[in-house]
Amino acid sequence: MTPLIAIAAEAAEQKSAEVTDWAGRLGWVAGLLLFVVLVYWLMRQGWKWRGSLQSDLPELPAVPETTGDARLTLSGRYHGSTTAGQWLDRIVAHGLGTRSRVELTLTGAGIEVVRPGANDFFVPAAALREARLDKGIAGKVLTEGGLLIVTWEHGGQQLDSGFRSDRAAEHTAWVEAINSMINTTEGIVR
Repeated sequence: MTPLIAIAAEAAEQKSAEVTDWAGRLGWVAGLLLFVVLVYWLMRQGWKWRGSLQSDLPELPAVPETTGDARLTLSGRYHGSTTAGQWLDRIVAHGLGTRSRVELTLTGAGIEVVRPGANDFFVPAAALREARLDKGIAGKVLTEGGLLIVTWEHGGQQLDSGFRSDRAAEHTAWVEAINSMINTTEGIVR
């Protein structure tokens, strides 16, 4: 036999040593699991603490009975809301921090935000401040212009809400429609 074949045959005959310290091994596994549970618990507590700090934010407006005809609709994802101009300061009060699927409808009365599995809300036209394309919001960064950001006022605080359409080409039409609606509401003609 050649030396390589002999070494391979000898290695195949050898067996790995059996585990003899089961208590030590199980202790390490239990310790690791406890550490992971602790980290998740601390993350949850941080989320709840952030929500309590933002408890001064009033309840979100509900969708009124009559909103008028739909001007635009969008199907996609809601990526959260932040304090306006501070893209890392996530708002978690009233479910605004919960990512979800979204169906947006722009009407003359405002924007209907329907989120399956999360709280729906309504942004009145008078509360709208700006719409723009951006690349990021807390926890989500995309290519330039990948997010539709709607700035609106609620409870005396300006918020940025980030949306991404399933068809990104729709974003520009939304920005133009919202900004023209704001200018019409404020009586400003560009």
